[in-house]
Amino acid sequence: MTSHKKTLMNLLLITITCITSFAVYAKEYTLITIADAKTAPAVFIDILPTGNSLGDQYVFDQPLLDSNGKKMGTNSGFCVRTRLNHSLQCQWTLSLKNGTIQVQGREYDEGVSYIAIVGGTGDYRYITGDMESKSNGDGTFTQILTYTLP
Repeated sequence: MTSHKKTLMNLLLITITCITSFAVYAKEYTLITIADAKTAPAVFIDILPTGNSLGDQYVFDQPLLDSNGKKMGTNSGFCVRTRLNHSLQCQWTLSLKNGTIQVQGREYDEGVSYIAIVGGTGDYRYITGDMESKSNGDGTFTQILTYTLP
């Protein structure tokens, strides 16, 4: 085997070892949050034509509560109407005591939405996972984050 092939094989082995190590040492977590749109409703920005139309936006900065209703941070971001009477494309940040979690994806008008966790800061720097978001029908949204951290 040439030295070039040996070097490539060693790099491949190191890469596989790193990926395997991350998978073995990563822990899975669940975090349940409540976005409180009752006390801080999203601001609706109506893009022409007037009324529900493509491009309309919702901008929000809401209290983020734990499952017991205690404030644990903020839930801030925006959504853009991309499909009438169906869904919006959204991006927002959950700001918590020890860092932030950024999420992005399609939020459905009804039912459960599954949204990607796209990054984080602080304790959530290496976060991967997704969020299940569902309207509670009372102006709040339950967000269940299932994620891994090394």
